[in-house]
Amino acid sequence: MLSERPTFDVRLTPADQTRALRTDAVTGLTARPKWLRPTWFYDARGSMLFDEITRLPEYYPTRTERSILTVHAADIAATTGAETLVELGSGASDKTRLLIEAGLDHGTLARFVPLDVSESALRAAAATLAARYPKLAVHGVVGDFTRHLDALPDTGHRLVVFLGGTIGNLLPPDRARFLADLRGVLHPGEWLLLGTDLVKDIPTLLAAYDDPGGVTADFNRNVLRVLNRELAGDFPVDEFAHVARWDAEGERIEMHLRAGRALTVTLAALDLTIEFADGEDLCTEISAKFRPAGIAAELSAAGFAVADLWTDPADAFAVTLARAVP
Repeated sequence: MLSERPTFDVRLTPADQTRALRTDAVTGLTARPKWLRPTWFYDARGSMLFDEITRLPEYYPTRTERSILTVHAADIAATTGAETLVELGSGASDKTRLLIEAGLDHGTLARFVPLDVSESALRAAAATLAARYPKLAVHGVVGDFTRHLDALPDTGHRLVVFLGGTIGNLLPPDRARFLADLRGVLHPGEWLLLGTDLVKDIPTLLAAYDDPGGVTADFNRNVLRVLNRELAGDFPVDEFAHVARWDAEGERIEMHLRAGRALTVTLAALDLTIEFADGEDLCTEISAKFRPAGIAAELSAAGFAVADLWTDPADAFAVTLARAVP
């Protein structure tokens, strides 16, 4: 059987991305303290570096989440009876293939809807999946999961998956807004599968974000290379140190870039000059860690009821299955 060609809905164009980068650069780099969204790590080089990070022995989330899905994918397919599988922040949809295969084996899954900001990555992944699973219709959405949930097709009984602990990159008010928006596009009885990293001993957490080989440091500094290339910047990339630290009050890892000396940086495309004090930090990512009771509470507040929560033997990571309730 020949697979159908994937279809696409483009809600985020390269021009939209450029405008968003310009807005974030002005807003974040003139704020106190300075910040940037982690979205901007992921050009081609950044995506390659992150893929390398996921294979490091210190970085447990990817392999641990995969192990949970391997054990429970068939249970998820049987419980949800999903006809449409939606993946937010899909990337290569690597781990999601476990869910696709379980849904196809169960006999209910008919379509897959990956949503990602990168059109090139989305088209490549969609073509691969369509060829690998000829019975599966693939419809990609080029968009931002915080802005384009209304682009998700309302076709068939849906299971939305949001994996990798990515929800931890959102601050609590933004998480609440995102979950409420997602519940707003789902019908009662449809499903959410959510991957979350759990609170654990601090050395394990810090090691996952500051590997001894420096891959994470290179990944972190890559955002400066993106600014230099896209906005005609002159950041001296190697003069910013990678810093990972644990915020006990917020129960989150924070990644920063720390200026090694007082610096004046310009972004010529924005006619913007930024001053850095010696030792000043630029926050590039937060990664919240969760407790099971907190996961259930945040989902309940948004209109979801937890049906099941699975962890690995070390309780390092959780995958939660929740149902949209009236």
